[in-house]
Amino acid sequence: MATRTKDAFNRQWIIDHSLAVISNYDHGILTLRGLHYQLVALGMTNSIQHYKRVVAAMTKARWEGLVHFETFSDHDRSVLGETVIKETIVSDEIESSKNAIEYWMKNYRKNRWENQPYFVEVWIEKKALQGVFNEPCRMEGVALAPCKGYPSLTFLNDASKRFQEAMEEGKIPTILYFGDYDASGEDIPRSIQANLEDFGVAVEVKRIALVEKQVLEMNLPPAPTKKSDSRAQNWTGLGQVELDAVKPEILQEMCTEAIEALFDASLYEDLKEIEAKEKVVYIAALKDFVTNLND
Repeated sequence: MATRTKDAFNRQWIIDHSLAVISNYDHGILTLRGLHYQLVALGMTNSIQHYKRVVAAMTKARWEGLVHFETFSDHDRSVLGETVIKETIVSDEIESSKNAIEYWMKNYRKNRWENQPYFVEVWIEKKALQGVFNEPCRMEGVALAPCKGYPSLTFLNDASKRFQEAMEEGKIPTILYFGDYDASGEDIPRSIQANLEDFGVAVEVKRIALVEKQVLEMNLPPAPTKKSDSRAQNWTGLGQVELDAVKPEILQEMCTEAIEALFDASLYEDLKEIEAKEKVVYIAALKDFVTNLND
């Protein structure tokens, strides 16, 4: 019977080094796969066996209270909607409504992209990384679309309607794409663009990450290409590198920079001047409406 080969990257090594990595992130940013790659960068072997060790170690660490249960994101298994059972208290609802009225009175905003030439969306290959990309997309006011590999025709049909509407408004539809460095990751942007053209919309798909140059510059550890991927037979890349191998803060920076490269700041300044004038009219109209409401 063959004996199992032991190495230094046991459960305790993983927990000790994981605690240091986890301390750098807010809850819900890091994925278990992302943690695995950061441990690989610290010397751990990049293999399925070692990834399973990370999963097991983090399961133990969470049950023992060393790591919060909220630490890791798992958007592939998210719950939709909410069952609300909290008692409705009229005084609480009054305060909530007052806050809502005050918010609407003070927060008139022009749409950030309304006078911009581009209509931008960020598409990512993996829904599991949604937590990483949420914040930069929210801050820049653009949509985030997790594809989960090759997007379905339903997904593409819905997207084509958004892009068609944008084109009718004179915008240039543009997708900023983030995916794995492998045969499929390289082919998915081409497939997206071709399929959207079949739907009758001309959309430019900009592949932001991962590309070979980035893999080399960041010294990311390639793994052998998946034998199950038929496209890998004719692919001459370095090997497979998952997007998760890039630190979340670097992905966020890349996302922000890619969006801002398409954003005209001077046009936005023009928009802000219009916003200031319209806000005066907006507040006066709302005050008049509230004053004249009937019981």
